Parts: sequence; C-alpha cells; structure tokens
Amino acid sequence: MEKKLKTVLTIAGSDSSGGAGIQADLKTMLANGVYGMSAITALTAQNTLGVTSIMNVTPEFLAAQLDAVFTDIFPDAVKIGMVSSADLIEVIAERLKYYEAKNIVVDPVMVSTSGSKLIDESAIENLTSKLFPIATVITPNIFELAILTDRSVGDIQTKNDMETSAKILFEKYHSPVLAKGGHFKSTAIDLFCDDDGFHWFYAERVESENTHGTGCTLSSAIASNLAKGLSLKDSIHHAKNYLTGALLSGLNLGKGNGPLDHGYRIIF
Repeated sequence: MEKKLKTVLTIAGSDSSGGAGIQADLKTMLANGVYGMSAITALTAQNTLGVTSIMNVTPEFLAAQLDAVFTDIFPDAVKIGMVSSADLIEVIAERLKYYEAKNIVVDPVMVSTSGSKLIDESAIENLTSKLFPIATVITPNIFELAILTDRSVGDIQTKNDMETSAKILFEKYHSPVLAKGGHFKSTAIDLFCDDDGFHWFYAERVESENTHGTGCTLSSAIASNLAKGLSLKDSIHHAKNYLTGALLSGLNLGKGNGPLDHGYRIIF
C-alpha cells in the first residue's frame, strides 16, 4: 500500500553528540509523524559539556543542498536553526524566496544552553532583515529576545516584561513571535504575539538538568505540526506537549547538560 508523509526541511548545524541541531530536529520530526530532510549549515564538535569547535559549510554547498531538496521532495514546512555567518543566511533567504517556501519556523540560535556563542555579530543583521520578515513564527529564548530588542536579560523577568519585548520584536519585523519563558521558576510558559495580541501557553515545568536541545526540539515540533496542516497556535500547543513528554521521560546521558528522549513516543 502506498504511504505518504508530510515533509519538513531543517536548515541547521550538526551536533556531534546528537542532542541538538540537525540530529534533534530529525528525531523530533520522526516522532511527530513527518518525513525529515536536512541542509547542514555547519559541523560542530560538541557534547553535553559544550561546543569546542565550529566549521561552517560554504555558501555554494549550502545552496546545493537546498536545491537538491526543493527540486525533488518539496517540504511542507521549513525549520531554520543555527546559522552562524551572514553569507549563509543570505543563501537561505534567497533560496527560500526563490522556491516560495511555506511554513517557515525561525529559531534564532545565538547562544547554546551551556553559554557558548553560536553566531557571528555580522550575521545578526542578516538574520533579522532577511529571515525574520519571511518567517511564519520566530522562537527566541529569553537571552535571544534580549539581544533582539536591545534589552538586558534583567529587563525581562516578568510576564509584563515579556509582553513588552515580544511586542517590540513583532512590530519591528511583522512576523509572529513565540517568546520562550524557560527562566520562569514555577511553570513552563511561553508567550505568543501576533496581530491578535498575546496568548500564553502553559505547561508543566520539568525540573531537569538534561535540557540540551530543547529549543531545537520545540521549533522542529512546531514545523512538523504546521506541515500536517495544524494552525500555528495548535502547532505550538502540541509541540509544547511533546517537549514536556520528552523531558518527563527522564533520559540521562553525558556528563553535563544531557539530551532529551526524543523517541519517547512515535506518532503515525
């Protein structure tokens, strides 16, 4: 019997430890019932303790990867993760516009959970000017939200602070924003901001040191749900539920900030 799955392309860096980046994205996509494809922006040498080295691919090779995917298995959604240089961002923006890509989730990866810097200063301008305007949703964490709104993390500590910052970002680039509230101690809440105003997403807060790749996982789950035809808010809701389950599973690997259990459930 013929079987077809919705398709999702991840454009991101490779994590040699398998907990974040391309590896986390593909695991998440499989677990959420879509067919995952990838265009690698960089190779990283990293583990649960941190990132020790990054080697970017060339713009030409990234373009070749994107062309190979779009001209054969056209993706129903696209997730963009770590892109550390301005020229690679230009390639992504140009190719996505050329192919009229849809359902684009941009996770503005700037700093890893362990504190390692993952993007050049020169790339931030291209990220915001070329990728944000074509995004279906942007998913910054508290540190990225502060950078993108010229505020300090200390200025974004309450729900009102998050609303102020998310509104600044939305009004500047006119793309919906999902501001992740992982810094809140009592509950796992994220703030969604679009033309209709604010919407808070609540979930159980899981106390765990093993949170490597949570941002990659959430954004890939959102893209997977968009590919399957869910609305943006429903895609976020189901993605948060999946992320909570992956954390609750209690996987414990590595000597530092360990990965999630992406395969705690399989949906087909």
